Amino acid sequence: MKITSINTSILAVPTPKPMALQYPQHKLVVAEIATDQGVQGLGYSLVFGGGGAESVHAYLETRLAPALIGEDPLFVERLWEKMFRTDMGIRKQGVAGYALSALDIGLWDIAGKAAGLPLYKLWGAVSERIPAYGSGGWSRYSDKELVAEAEKYAALGCRHYKMKIHLADPRENAKRVGLVRRALGDGVRLMVDVNQRLDLGGNVRQAALLEEYDLQWYEEPVLADDIAGCAEVARAIRIPVATGENNFTRFEFRDLIERRAARYLMPDVCRALGFSETLRIGHLAAAHQVAVAPHVVHELSLQVVGALSNGFLVEFIDWTPPDLFEEMPACKDGHFVIADRPGHGMALAKGAKEKYRSA
Repeated sequence: MKITSINTSILAVPTPKPMALQYPQHKLVVAEIATDQGVQGLGYSLVFGGGGAESVHAYLETRLAPALIGEDPLFVERLWEKMFRTDMGIRKQGVAGYALSALDIGLWDIAGKAAGLPLYKLWGAVSERIPAYGSGGWSRYSDKELVAEAEKYAALGCRHYKMKIHLADPRENAKRVGLVRRALGDGVRLMVDVNQRLDLGGNVRQAALLEEYDLQWYEEPVLADDIAGCAEVARAIRIPVATGENNFTRFEFRDLIERRAARYLMPDVCRALGFSETLRIGHLAAAHQVAVAPHVVHELSLQVVGALSNGFLVEFIDWTPPDLFEEMPACKDGHFVIADRPGHGMALAKGAKEKYRSA
């Protein structure tokens, strides 16, 4: 089997309210990989909020995709290494990381289809039923919108809900967490997300105000580049730390683990260099008894969690319009059941490219 062409595009997809208050749209950088045997792979990277998608697309199309033409797509590991070592002066993080991720996801889609297996079974399945947590709670939500969203996920059976704590006054953040706790009761564990906004002192003060709520985790407390700083926070507060959505390679995650900077790791398959590197990160974490809860794109992350003994939760953000994919996994009783379709199981809906394409 040989790769004959790779068609690329950007899809700009509007978000529903209340998410649109914070992010009016997201963008998908899409790579459709064709082979001489008719097997096709769909790869894509979700660029949250859309910023930088055009740069991701340019690097994918001009530098990485040409390196795959004529190659056997079933040699996924070899092709991952080839892409990783293309342009050694460009570290495969940020823009280049998103680009590599989309192609790796597409290659694995081909591998699963060729084998006739969903990816989690191809990799050695642990479970086909994956628990999810509801996620959102942005600072621009009113109190009413915040509670309504949390209650929506609880009604779907989700036993966890994550909200942002972005307000300047830590006491106001704590009040909003308390509001959600009272609305949902003790049957739903809460997580909070700092999104890299605070320093050590700010995190210590904020976390102290939240201890009474028995939080599952306290997410991304400092800049993602500051692994030492994250470790300091983890030692200084009494809430378990989660991080990793803005870390890209197993080498970064190795440092997070060795510094004991987090109890939960959150690689994003669209940033952390695709399924290939995300699985390596997951297995590395397992050797240190660290749980993995991938960041967003639950429709893809399900395959990873389903193949990891230390897989914990997938992040469920209910934002995709019904005409974007042929079929999205459905959340029932707080869980997703992985479909038995070969590959990663996702396909763009008929007409989606024509409707949403921006480049």
